[in-house]
Amino acid sequence: MTLTFITNYMTPHQKPLCDELYRQLGDDFHFIAVEKMDEERVKMGWGEDMDDAPYAFFNDDDYDRSNRLMRESDVVICGSIHQLYIEERLSLHKPTFRYFERLYKKGRLYGLNPSSLSRKKKEHAAYKNDPVYLLCAGAYTAGDFALSGSYPGKKYRFGYFPRTIEFKDGELKDLKNNRVPEILWSGRMLDWKHPGAAVFTAIHLRKNGIPFHMTIIGDGECRKNVELTIQEHNLYEDIEIKDFMKPEEVREIMARSDIYLMTSDTNEGWGAVVNEAMNAGCAVVASNAAGSVPYLIKHEENGLIYKSGDFKQLGYFTAKLCLDKALREKLGNAAENTIRSLWNEKETAKRLINTCENLLKDNGSGNIFLYEDGPMSKAPEL
Repeated sequence: MTLTFITNYMTPHQKPLCDELYRQLGDDFHFIAVEKMDEERVKMGWGEDMDDAPYAFFNDDDYDRSNRLMRESDVVICGSIHQLYIEERLSLHKPTFRYFERLYKKGRLYGLNPSSLSRKKKEHAAYKNDPVYLLCAGAYTAGDFALSGSYPGKKYRFGYFPRTIEFKDGELKDLKNNRVPEILWSGRMLDWKHPGAAVFTAIHLRKNGIPFHMTIIGDGECRKNVELTIQEHNLYEDIEIKDFMKPEEVREIMARSDIYLMTSDTNEGWGAVVNEAMNAGCAVVASNAAGSVPYLIKHEENGLIYKSGDFKQLGYFTAKLCLDKALREKLGNAAENTIRSLWNEKETAKRLINTCENLLKDNGSGNIFLYEDGPMSKAPEL
C-alpha cells in the first residue's frame, strides 16, 4: 500500500508519526510539504529539518513527483493546504483523508454564515458519497463539519503526536521527588491561552496556605501583565518565569513537575502540551475547550477537566492535587499509561495503516471503524 501525506509544513507534532509510518511502510510512504514554516514558530523550536527524513520533500522541488503521488497513491492524507492540490485526486474518487482541526474557533454561529456554509458544502459535503474521510485533530472538529453535512459517518478521532518518551520503571517517581508540589504552565503567552489563569491559581493557593512552586515558561503579549500580577501579589518566591526554551528542555521540566495546567480556550485546536505533560506523568488540570482534552483525558481517571473560563474550578482542582500526593500520583501514572499504550505515534501509525488496508480491501463498503476508542475510532460530534 502506498500512502502519501501532503500538508503545509512538517512540525514536531507530526514528524514522529511520519517517522513511524515510514518505519512500517518503508518507501511506500511519502511526505510532501508545500511551504516553509513561519519565522515565529521556528524561533519557538518548531522548525523540523526534513534532511533526516528520506520520505519527505518540498512540493516546489519536484512538481511532477508530487502530482504523480497525488494521482497514483493508494491513499492520500491531506492536511492544511489549498483545495487545488488535491482536486484531481478527489475527481478520481480515490481514498483520501482530510486532516483538520476545528473550523469555528470563535463559535459555531460563524458556521451558519451562508457564504461559509456554501463553501464548506462545495469543498467537503460534495464528496460525502466518495471514499473521502475526515481525521479530526480535536474533539470539536466532527461537530463543526456536521453543520455542512460533511463526512457523515466517516469521521475519525485523530490528533497530533509529539514524540513519546520512554521512561524506565520508577524514573518519573524519582524525578518528581519534590519538596513541595511543582506546577508547570508553558506556551505562547497569548490572550486565548490565558497564562494569567496560572497566576490566579497561585494566588488561590497562597491565600489558602497551600505550599507549592510554579514555573511559567514562554513569552508573548500577556507576559507583562503576568509579571505585574506576580509583583502585585508578591509571588516572586512561589513563581519562576522562564523565556522560551527548546521543546526538549521543556519536556525535561515536565518530567520533574507534579501538576500541569492547560488553560486555553476554544482557540486551541489541539494542544500538544497535553500529550507531552501526560507522557511525563503529570497530573493535568485542563480546560474542556482545548481540542485534545476530551480525547486524551477522562475526568478523575487520568486527569482533571475544568470548565473553560471557570478559574475558581481550576484553582479548586489544583489545590486538591497539591494537598493529595496519592491522587497526583494516581492521575499521573494513568496519564503516562494513556500515552504509552494508546495515544502515541506507534499505535496510531499501526491503526491508520490497518484502517487504510481495510478500506482498500472492502472498497469502502465494509466496516470502516476497526477500533472502539483512541486514534482511528469513530469521532463523536461534540
